[in-house]
Amino acid sequence: MAKTVPEKNAGQAAAVAAAADSFEFHVYGPRNLSPPSWKDLLRSSWKDPNYRRMVIACFIQGVYLMELDRQEKRDERTGLAPQWWRPFKYRLAQPLVDERDGSVYGAVLEWDRQAALSGYVPFRPAGAPAAVVALRGTLLRAATARRDVTDDLRFLAWDSLKGSVRFAGALAALRAAAARHGAGNVWAGGHSLGAGFALQVGKAMAKEGVFVECHVFNPPSVSLATSLRGFAEMAGDVWSRVRAWLPYVGSSASAAQDAAGGGQDEKQTCKWLPHLYINTNDYICCYYTDAASGTATVTAGGGSNGCGTGKTTELAKIVLVSKGPTKFLDAHGLQQWWADDVELQVALNHSKLIDRQLRSLYAAPPAAAPQAARPPDNALANNKGKTSWRW
Repeated sequence: MAKTVPEKNAGQAAAVAAAADSFEFHVYGPRNLSPPSWKDLLRSSWKDPNYRRMVIACFIQGVYLMELDRQEKRDERTGLAPQWWRPFKYRLAQPLVDERDGSVYGAVLEWDRQAALSGYVPFRPAGAPAAVVALRGTLLRAATARRDVTDDLRFLAWDSLKGSVRFAGALAALRAAAARHGAGNVWAGGHSLGAGFALQVGKAMAKEGVFVECHVFNPPSVSLATSLRGFAEMAGDVWSRVRAWLPYVGSSASAAQDAAGGGQDEKQTCKWLPHLYINTNDYICCYYTDAASGTATVTAGGGSNGCGTGKTTELAKIVLVSKGPTKFLDAHGLQQWWADDVELQVALNHSKLIDRQLRSLYAAPPAAAPQAARPPDNALANNKGKTSWRW
């Protein structure tokens, strides 16, 4: 017997309510993650890498739910998103909205001093950021799928997101937060497509000499541009091996010149180390673990700075899932990064892809053209009317 219209509407409403309940923080969120308390003033939980990872993942989940709250017309009272940052004493300072379709793709979260005082936490615990710029990934829903997929295709084709409106918005928000709170007190985080944005925005800030802590979960690693560059580098390696067998008079001088300038920009490399969280069963991000064609280290050429010790310098902190989801959708999901039963390990190998993406940060700048010395002023006075100086 066919259902009546009121029965269908009631069934749809019940399904929506059940889906919303599944994203409640106490249902879907971490089980053993305690909120800040006065104990953090003595021993801060934020100094624990696992705690930082889980909280940032919760913040990003909150950004996903901000967009879902908007699409399903949930207000501030009934919205699900605030549940994912309020327990940690943070508040929404600024939503990042794509003006083309009104979708929320990110948020700036700041330490909530009033909420912390109510929990007997008079000041921010050591290691806790003053502000976090959190960026979500792709949502395959009609309201925002077009813009999300456009940026997915942009990365797939060019291995870059700089042409996106959202890149400009995220970069402006990160700059403003760093100017207000200081770069050392601001973090950036993202998942999937949002991880790509966070990584490239953080790199852009690092090029400006502003270093913010960056946590990216399941960042995209597959693109046509990367594949073409990989083939080009492979051909370059073959040619280098062939050239090594050929006599070349200037080879020794060139090697000496490279050794002399190898450590020029080491300081900048050491200051910015993004944190990457990878599941090798996720074929979108798994190529960050590929070290077959090289390493992501920089060999310092000696010097007095902390990195110039002649040792290899890592360019990123890569954390891998050693025991966790194996199916693709689960391996690409955000929930695994706050789950209690997942086992992680720090990667011992180095990523060639990270080396390629961050190469411009430690590439030596082009040498400036030499300038002729200006004669001293007294020389100009003594030779006035006699000789015209040229420089």
